[in-house]
Amino acid sequence: MNTLSPTPLQNAKSPIDRLLALAAADMVAIDGIILERMQSPVGMIPDLANHLVGAGGKRLRPLLTVASAHLCGYEGEYHHKLAAAVEFIHSATLLHDDVVDESALRRGKKPANLIWGNSPSILVGDFLFARAFNLMVETQSLEALGILSNASSVIAEGEVQQLAALRNIDMTESVYMDVIGAKTAALFAAAAEVAPVIAGRPVSERHALRTYGQELGLAFQLVDDALDYGGFESALGKSVGDDFREGKVTLPVIRAYASADADGKAFWTRVIKDHDQTEMDLETAVSMLRKAGALNSTMDEAKRRAANARKALRIFPDSPWKKTLSELADFVVERVS
Repeated sequence: MNTLSPTPLQNAKSPIDRLLALAAADMVAIDGIILERMQSPVGMIPDLANHLVGAGGKRLRPLLTVASAHLCGYEGEYHHKLAAAVEFIHSATLLHDDVVDESALRRGKKPANLIWGNSPSILVGDFLFARAFNLMVETQSLEALGILSNASSVIAEGEVQQLAALRNIDMTESVYMDVIGAKTAALFAAAAEVAPVIAGRPVSERHALRTYGQELGLAFQLVDDALDYGGFESALGKSVGDDFREGKVTLPVIRAYASADADGKAFWTRVIKDHDQTEMDLETAVSMLRKAGALNSTMDEAKRRAANARKALRIFPDSPWKKTLSELADFVVERVS
């Protein structure tokens, strides 16, 4: 499994790199827990899990747990187990998503289901969920267990809601925000909220960090949905145009369809609702999205959510952790596009 190499803080270029530098010792401990808990006498389990979990990635969600714990002055070690649990939950949902979405790329690599098959991917995802719950129980915090277990069920509901809304060209912005709030932002929120819980901090700090995580997660997903129509695969970690090819209705499409003339609405109905696509349709879709200002307005919404995340941190005293988390909110909307 790839371990996270400590990054000298003075050489860190992005807020994520700076968080990794600040949390270097924590992340070594978390990587150790992840590696240990991925093991199984059933050889396919660690092989398949390591293909995804060890594929790199910035460990953004567990980093939120670590950073929030330090922000709250926590001095124990349970945040390491909770951060590992958060990573296992995230990895499990990715394994399941790849089966549903049939994507050709995940974290720059062929997804596990295209190597081992759909059934093993689903079952190993279930194994990682189980490992996550083992770790939660070991923290002896029923409240933390409740937060992360609830997030797990909300994520599943969001994925089902998104599947039910597939190719629904009449989806409203409200429903879309509900979907991404569940399938993406819920885990960001829970990852940040569990830290003040185990630190025994006031409810105000718990609510502040939950809001920070929720708004950061919304911003993150909004940017991903915009990048799908014009970003680089290196920025996404998946194939550009996946959402379009799968018939997913995201905010750029909702806004472009709402402002389209009759011909435009007919185009979106054909490629999304009827799922009748030609080789050139993605290029046409990108052109129409840009002309409608849908990509820019989606990014504007992401920036608004990032600003909300920064505001939520105001109750905490100044520190390197607060500064870097605040910068992270801006960074998620400044990725390559």
